[in-house]
Amino acid sequence: MPVMVGLISLLTVIRHTRVEEETGRRELLGSTVVGRHAPLAAALATVFAANLLLAVLLVLGMSSQDLPLAGSVALGIQFAISGWFFAAVGAVAAQLTAAASTARGIAIAVLGAAFAFRATGDTSAHADGGLAWLSWLSPIGWLQRIRPYGGDHWGVAVLVIAVTGVLVAVAVSLSARRDVGSGLLPARLGPAAGAPSLRTPLALAWRLHRGLLAAWVSAFALLGVLFGGVAEGVGDLMRDDQAARDFFARIGGKAGLIDSYFVGVMSIVGLISAAYAVQATLRLRAEETSGRAEPVLATAIGRLRWATSHLVFALLGPAAALLAAGLTAGLAYGAAAGDVGHQVPRLIEAALVQLPAVWVLAAVAIALVGLAPRLSPAAWVAPAICLLLGIAGAAVQLDDWVMDISPFAHLPALPGGGMAATPVIALLAIAAALAEAGLAGLRHRDLPA
Repeated sequence: MPVMVGLISLLTVIRHTRVEEETGRRELLGSTVVGRHAPLAAALATVFAANLLLAVLLVLGMSSQDLPLAGSVALGIQFAISGWFFAAVGAVAAQLTAAASTARGIAIAVLGAAFAFRATGDTSAHADGGLAWLSWLSPIGWLQRIRPYGGDHWGVAVLVIAVTGVLVAVAVSLSARRDVGSGLLPARLGPAAGAPSLRTPLALAWRLHRGLLAAWVSAFALLGVLFGGVAEGVGDLMRDDQAARDFFARIGGKAGLIDSYFVGVMSIVGLISAAYAVQATLRLRAEETSGRAEPVLATAIGRLRWATSHLVFALLGPAAALLAAGLTAGLAYGAAAGDVGHQVPRLIEAALVQLPAVWVLAAVAIALVGLAPRLSPAAWVAPAICLLLGIAGAAVQLDDWVMDISPFAHLPALPGGGMAATPVIALLAIAAALAEAGLAGLRHRDLPA
């Protein structure tokens, strides 16, 4: 959850700082009596307030379940300051480079490293303890030490807030040292003429998406190693913990404790891949608003061909990422269990079965880009709701009709469960209908709109 809250926060800050400069709107605003740091302050204030609102709603929701108020407040603060910290990371990244895509890459890399350090350190702490110190290099590791309902250590929250303040001060200082529209890192000039390999829209889209795709696939491969490597230990833990067994059983999968664990973690991996699908889909809107789409469409290239060249990565990119996660999880767990040949195909299937739900969320983004382009950033709401339902919903035992709002709730519980074709086909049909509606809207509306 801190990872998703942090991801949304940093993307929002970059959207309302660096993207505004990239499109030229920041310069127009700066020509008025607005101060130099006002746009950065406005973006941070908005994101900080949104995270605070999330904390308040979380405290009210958890308290309504007769949970201790102090623990509920600690949980709300944990989520809020996670958003604050990574919003500040996004603010710093936005000062470093002239391209919003590069700023996103820098900030997401920091987020991914924080998760990897925390996961590796915590996994080591339950094994030999040799790498447990890595958790202290991660702000996510600090946040976990607040321990809501299990200690409520407020001092850790103060530490994260203090570091967040330092990052905000650094962002303001860097903003004062650069020109509007530029970054502190020197921009690398491209060749004077385009390579022959860039003659098609798909080749251009590959050039634009390849860095992001490589980063996500690498991150998912690491996630697979981490989740697969700790599976044996999780199985031992769940055998002694009835609450843990009940939690993973509610998420799905009852064919064994470790199978239940993998059902749970693969659903989380699927939700994270949905964030990549949404990000890749929204590249369409970014190309449109930046003016880069118009020179392409001024040629013989049609709108649908241009859009499809980007959507290939929104649909197949998550498939590649999930395949990497399933493969490495199968190798890591199979090596530990001495059964690589059996576990690899099982966990690849468990990862890839998430795709229909991922494509539904990508199709929601396509529909917004085509039918309501100004509302396209709202596409991030869908994966956020699914994540809340998938984790918090299972924990507080929400009614089935509420849980069914998430497309991930309808997926077969693999590994261990049966493969049901009906829900998969239904989700694919919904995704196809939404995507078709979005592409029809894109074909007939003004560009840019």
